[in-house]
Amino acid sequence: MAIDSSLSAKGKRPGVLGWVLLSLLVLVMVVAIAVVGAALWVRHDMYATLPQIDGTLHVPGLTAAVTVRRDGHGIPHIQAANMDDLLFAQGYVTAQDRLWEMDIARRFAAGDVSQIFGAKAVEHDKLQRLLLMEQTAQRIAKSMSPTEKRYFADYARGVNAYIASHRNNLPTPFRVLMYKPQPWTVTDSVVIGLSMVQRLDTFWPDKLARGEVTAKIGPALAAYLYPVGSKRDHPPIKAMPKGSSAEAASVAGSVSEVTAAQFRGEFKDMERLRAIDGRPVCRGCIPGSNEWVVSGAHTASGMPMLSNDMHLEHQIPDIWYEADLEAPGFHVAGVTIPGVPFIIAGHNDHVAWGFTALYGDTQDLYVEHLNGKGEYETPTGWKPLKELHEVIPVRGGKGVPLTVEITDHGPIMNPILRHTWETVALKWNAFSPQADRLPLYGLDSATDWKSFCAVFAHWWAPSLNVVYADDKGNIGYHAVGFIPYRPHGLMGVPITDDQHEWQGFIPFDKMPWAYNPKNGLLATANSRVAPDGDPWPITLEWAAPYRNERIWKTLSGRTGLTAADMIGLQTSVYSSLDKEIAHRLADAIEHSEEPGKRLRQAAELLRAWNGEMSVNSAAASIVVETKKAFWPMVLEPKLGKDWRMYSWAESAYVQEEMMMDGPAEWLPGKYANWDDFLAAAVRRGLKEGHAPKDLTHWKYGRWHVLEVEHPLWGLLPWFKGWTGVGPLPQSGGKSTVKQVGRSFGPSQRFTIDWAHPDQATENIFMGESGDPVSPWYRDQFPYWYEGRTMVLPYGQAAVARATTHTLRLEP
Repeated sequence: MAIDSSLSAKGKRPGVLGWVLLSLLVLVMVVAIAVVGAALWVRHDMYATLPQIDGTLHVPGLTAAVTVRRDGHGIPHIQAANMDDLLFAQGYVTAQDRLWEMDIARRFAAGDVSQIFGAKAVEHDKLQRLLLMEQTAQRIAKSMSPTEKRYFADYARGVNAYIASHRNNLPTPFRVLMYKPQPWTVTDSVVIGLSMVQRLDTFWPDKLARGEVTAKIGPALAAYLYPVGSKRDHPPIKAMPKGSSAEAASVAGSVSEVTAAQFRGEFKDMERLRAIDGRPVCRGCIPGSNEWVVSGAHTASGMPMLSNDMHLEHQIPDIWYEADLEAPGFHVAGVTIPGVPFIIAGHNDHVAWGFTALYGDTQDLYVEHLNGKGEYETPTGWKPLKELHEVIPVRGGKGVPLTVEITDHGPIMNPILRHTWETVALKWNAFSPQADRLPLYGLDSATDWKSFCAVFAHWWAPSLNVVYADDKGNIGYHAVGFIPYRPHGLMGVPITDDQHEWQGFIPFDKMPWAYNPKNGLLATANSRVAPDGDPWPITLEWAAPYRNERIWKTLSGRTGLTAADMIGLQTSVYSSLDKEIAHRLADAIEHSEEPGKRLRQAAELLRAWNGEMSVNSAAASIVVETKKAFWPMVLEPKLGKDWRMYSWAESAYVQEEMMMDGPAEWLPGKYANWDDFLAAAVRRGLKEGHAPKDLTHWKYGRWHVLEVEHPLWGLLPWFKGWTGVGPLPQSGGKSTVKQVGRSFGPSQRFTIDWAHPDQATENIFMGESGDPVSPWYRDQFPYWYEGRTMVLPYGQAAVARATTHTLRLEP
């Protein structure tokens, strides 16, 4: 029967099928109206919950009036009569813009996300609770100095004042997810800071993976895959510290072959762990950064210039929040993490600073022996495990019980390592009683190199490279963080003996540092900073050297440098590595057996390429896709399906060495020589990258894109597009100064010339606001994407010129 026949007969009632179709049509219309209505309500609520930014607000908890001036990008310039009111106002204003992000950040850090997002977040929460994040934050909060604790409490009071006054007008995500935030605490700020430590200093999964790889292929081959530094390194200092010895240096970087052979892990655990802890999915996208400082001898102004761009996984809202804080005797501007008081990176009236990750080895895994009676073996006998019993609350489901077992080394990690044979416990410097503060007030108050270093002598984590410049014309560098001292050497695999226990931490003055070097230049980009023969080993896993190498080559010997030169270097997409590889691949194709027309075209493009990873480059596409194809072709013959277990910050350098040197032990048996192998890698890269027939049309930016979603609005089709970014063509790569991945890259860009501190520039990835309808939600993104920057006003005159909105907070 035709469908329309049951509906078309005049004067007859619709048949059963007609009623069904009519009901479905009505249902669809009702659902559509409901969806559109809900979307309109959400958008309306976004506007309704925008913060007040002009006029006067009476805020209980203040002791005097506070002025909040916002510039054209919504950056708050907060002036208060005293420090307590200043920190209170910072908490209040940050909550105005980022309260939901702050709440999710503390839940993410402490392991309490499942209570909001349900069962899919349980494994993440389990990891955070095994890491004792909340307990560690509580201990640090209690051990802070009275002044530090008081200022963190002021910030918390400001956040809570905003929550209390907006209980019925909370940001839209709270209303959509139907929950309200708990009061803010000092511990909440500390645990968010601890989450950044976790982000930058977590390398224990690499030790698990390395243990398994070494067990499979043996220590000799594994040593090739895990280099400690490279011939391309350019440490900021060259000389060994006083008191060094060849004997002490000889133990640096040692790895026990016996330990590696005894340990057995599972790739299933590694793959799952990488998914849980949110590591970037792209090889080479490891949190890092660029920083450099040049003396006045190299600048057009005659005063030092400092630049910093910190590379992290992008997120919406931004990782960072810009602010300018001023009270009598205190003035600082830059970026901080929403939920944490003070400024983390930036400048005050006298000093400026920037950070890159040091990659300090602050964690070890120890294989523990249990007897099944709740005890573990120690050198002095059996000892009872300490147990913590927790229940992870899960929205829409039953709570998930979790027992955390703790040895003298730290928590046992096997609840998330289901397939790992041995019992492994994690030792982390965060668990040390000496990790007892977050000295941000001291940092923001530093006035010279001496007071600056005095603060960092107590900076336990994250491990960082810090560059410095001041208003007197001085420049400096210091590696900071509590790095365990291991007299018997660092271990790149889980430890099974009693010889590799920590013996305190490396003294602060034994860490690499420099002050006013003769060459007038200091720079780091996560690669090796320790001088040759350093007796105080910091890590086995430095980053690949290419960004750092490019920075030193660009700045060395230059004069007349300006801010434009700094942003030009920060956004540089030239890759000497990829240009070198392009020529090697072209040579391989020309010397391989029967390359064919398609590979010959590839060779022509590679040979003519200038090394710029631009969006229109076809050669860049060929090189990058060939490098992707290279790893499984090399590793699968030796590691099988577990080849993806290999992960190392210097893997790009390993790849370069293999391609250039052609080691016989790594050439897969099916190939006669490395030329044939590399030609095959190009062929596979073209296939897996879906290259067009005419390779000149294979534009890099067509597939190498930037794409970032909002964690909530990105789940909703109608909101996803306009609340996120991309996909957009993206230049740059893993080895360019502008280091990028699909959702990874510079999180901010900062430059200061001490001749004009009121004209310092800084931009973050998206914008200050977490509300998609705010004009400050994504107004900074064009600057980021187009390689431009903007002034962060500083000082009365500059702020007055830039002010567009003024809010007065009164008691």
